[in-house]
Amino acid sequence: MQAPLQQLQHPLLQKHHIELWVKREDLLHPHISGNKWRKLKYNLQEAKAQGKQTIVTFGGAYSNHIAATAAAGAEFGFKTIGMIRGEEHLPLNPTLAFATEQGMELHYIAREAYRLKNEPKFLAELSANYSQPYIVPEGGTNQLAVKGCTEIIDDITIDFDVICCASGTGGTIAGIIAGLKGQRQVLGFPALKGGDFLRDEIEQLVYNYSGQHYGNWQLITDYHFGGYAKVKPELLQFIREFQEQHHIPLEPVYTGKLFYGLFYLISKGYFPEGTRIVAVHTGGLQGNAGFRERLGIAI
Repeated sequence: MQAPLQQLQHPLLQKHHIELWVKREDLLHPHISGNKWRKLKYNLQEAKAQGKQTIVTFGGAYSNHIAATAAAGAEFGFKTIGMIRGEEHLPLNPTLAFATEQGMELHYIAREAYRLKNEPKFLAELSANYSQPYIVPEGGTNQLAVKGCTEIIDDITIDFDVICCASGTGGTIAGIIAGLKGQRQVLGFPALKGGDFLRDEIEQLVYNYSGQHYGNWQLITDYHFGGYAKVKPELLQFIREFQEQHHIPLEPVYTGKLFYGLFYLISKGYFPEGTRIVAVHTGGLQGNAGFRERLGIAI
C-alpha cells in the first residue's frame, strides 16, 4: 500500500496561515507499518539474497521493531529471533505476545550484557549460536534502513517547505535527509531526553549512505516529556483531542510527541505564514495496547 497524504483542518493552522499534511505511513501495512516497513524492506531483500533463513534482532519489551520484525518474518518466510532487553515477565505483554504469535522466538538478555549488542565479539558469538543468521540492529537502523527511508518522500505528491518526523535511533530522519539531497527543511523530534546526542549519529548515517553532509535539518529536543516512553497528562489529553478532531490515531512514545511539539511551535509563530508542512506518521500504534495494560490509561 501507499501512504496517503491527509490535510489537517484546525483553527490554529488557519490563524497562522499554515498548511499541515500528514503522511500516513501508519497505513502501509496492518502490522509492519510506518518506518518499520521502510527499514525492513531492503534488509529482508538482502537476507533473501544471502540465502539466510533466520533473522535475529534486538529490542525492549514494548518495541515496535520487535513486533514488526516478527510480523515480517511470518509474512515473508523467515524464522525470527528477538533478543529482548531485561528479564522475562509472564504473562507476556501485548507486544511480546503478538511477536510469539507470529512465530518469533524470544531470548532475554540482562541489561548489562545488552549494552554489548553492537560489539564484534558479541555479534560473532550470536552468529555462531544461531547458524549464521541475518542480524538486524536494534530499531532496525542500518544503511539498508536509511535506503528504505529515503523512499518516504517518493510518493509525496505536493510541494512542501518543511518535513517533520519523530526520532528514536535516527534512521528515519537520516533517510529523509539523504533523500531530499539538501532541499527543503527537515525537523526531527527526538522521543528521548537529551536527544542532542542523535545529531552526530544522524550525520554519520547520512554521510555513510550518501557521502554528503547536509545543513537543511535540525532536531527539536524540547518535547520528550521526561524521556523515552514517559508520558504526562497534557500529552495524553492532546492525543485524545487530536484523535477526536482528525480521526488519526497516535501513540505517546513517538507520534504524540511529534504532533504536540509541532502544534506548539505553530502556536508560537515558529513557521512563517504560508509554510506548507508534511508530518510523517511513523506508525507504532501497536504500543498503545501495552500502555493501556502497563499504566492503566486510555489512549
